[in-house]
Amino acid sequence: MEKQGLRYVRYADDFSIYTKSEHSARKIGNNIFMFLRDKLRLPINREKSGIRKPVNFTILGYSFVPTYVKGEKGKYQLVVSAKSWKSIREKMKTITRKTTPMTFDERIRKIKETSEGWLNYFRMASIQGKLKDIDGWVRNRLRYCIWHNWKKPERKRKNLIRLGVEIEMAYQWSRSRMGGWAIAQSPILGTTITIAKLRKRGYEAMLSYYEKVAPHLNEPLYTRPVRTVV
Repeated sequence: MEKQGLRYVRYADDFSIYTKSEHSARKIGNNIFMFLRDKLRLPINREKSGIRKPVNFTILGYSFVPTYVKGEKGKYQLVVSAKSWKSIREKMKTITRKTTPMTFDERIRKIKETSEGWLNYFRMASIQGKLKDIDGWVRNRLRYCIWHNWKKPERKRKNLIRLGVEIEMAYQWSRSRMGGWAIAQSPILGTTITIAKLRKRGYEAMLSYYEKVAPHLNEPLYTRPVRTVV
């Protein structure tokens, strides 16, 4: 494939070839199928094999979305697949579950290990917007863990006062009938258990780490597949 100048991605026994037109895709696909079947005598999974547009294709957790640039057509951007987003959210949800027997420092360490591993793998994708959303969600879950750990109203009151909340307001919030998750998302914790305070405990937002490792933030990474083969 390299000798023929084809653009392809291979992982183990899976591979995909990228072409500029459906006609080229069909021609190359037929040649590849015959070579694998007749020359190498390898079985071909017909359900997984075929010709697809990039928007209907995922590979190794990545997907493609078209980019809309004036005067340019046929360009696509790498993004993270829906399945991969669901996977990282489930992992973060498990780590930040308030009933999970884990100290706060252990949670922070687990978040760091999980997010850095995931972002190192997906650093080529354009995902800033979704990372902002997941970061806010994770921070609120951490606040919920802290609120839950304070347990008794009197302890909540004292801790709120230590964080700078006025005495009367601290009393009201410590006796609030609102659910813990609602309080975690409220200004009372957002303005006291701030991002800066979480950072002092070792927390780093996924977006912050991504901006360190993503190679394409200054020059957006585009790819040009029009049809996907095999």
